[in-house]
Amino acid sequence: MDIKEYFARISYQGAYDKQDLDTLTAIFQHHIRAVPFENLSIHCGERVELDLEPVYHKIVRKNRGGWCMENNYLLSWALKTLGYDVTLLGANVYVPEEDKYADKMDHLLLKVVLQGKSYIVDGGFGMAYQLWQPMELIAGKDQPQTPGVFRFLEEDGIWYLEKMKRKQFVPNQSGAASHNTDKEVCRRIYLFTLQPRDIEEFRACNVHLQTAPGCLFVTKSFCSLQTRDGIRALVGWKLTEMTYNYKDNTDLVEVRILADEEIEKTLKEKFNITLDKKLVPTNTSKLSLF
Repeated sequence: MDIKEYFARISYQGAYDKQDLDTLTAIFQHHIRAVPFENLSIHCGERVELDLEPVYHKIVRKNRGGWCMENNYLLSWALKTLGYDVTLLGANVYVPEEDKYADKMDHLLLKVVLQGKSYIVDGGFGMAYQLWQPMELIAGKDQPQTPGVFRFLEEDGIWYLEKMKRKQFVPNQSGAASHNTDKEVCRRIYLFTLQPRDIEEFRACNVHLQTAPGCLFVTKSFCSLQTRDGIRALVGWKLTEMTYNYKDNTDLVEVRILADEEIEKTLKEKFNITLDKKLVPTNTSKLSLF
């Protein structure tokens, strides 16, 4: 594994000799704009491995993406290689359709300490709730970013991440039944503690998420990528392209349903992904990723 090969994968050509917030932010943004948040392996009949070298090979050498445990594990390796103070943390993701957080830890994120301040770095949440910048770990402070205003709340050692939502304009409403978000002003994202975690603690979760019959990752195939001004996502056969804050605190959401024969070409052109095995698109869950 080579840090310069990783930089080539994410098209990062900036300096990296200083461990400061500007450098961290730049590397982070290149990562989320180059490496998709995706679970396509599951829907190609492959297993998602959690060892670092297979993750590196998949993302860096095969130009693939991954979910939180892959993306953030690789990102933690890169940052540690550069000398950053990085700690793995575990979170429980909020499920809006059930109005509750997951019972067990099901998300991996990173804490990075810079000059005495702690920041949350999460390159593996994807969709419209992906952070675009490291967030200072401070409770009750609005932290505006291009995707929206994020903030942390804290109670008895439990931290909560939430995002204030903008309105959405969907020109072709008939193709966007899942975008009924006008009534939702704030979305809870996940809760976490500052207890340091080891990658071994995520192995059971990694297996569960790709094998449990009712799990979101099993019932939906998805691939999302952050762009310069928004995101694009392929969920099942639905291609969504979102432009953040295109006018009057409103996000533009454009949706198109693809035919089977368009899937492979779209993955290549929109996400720079070429799969080794045939993808079987899936979208049988009512749970929304937006």
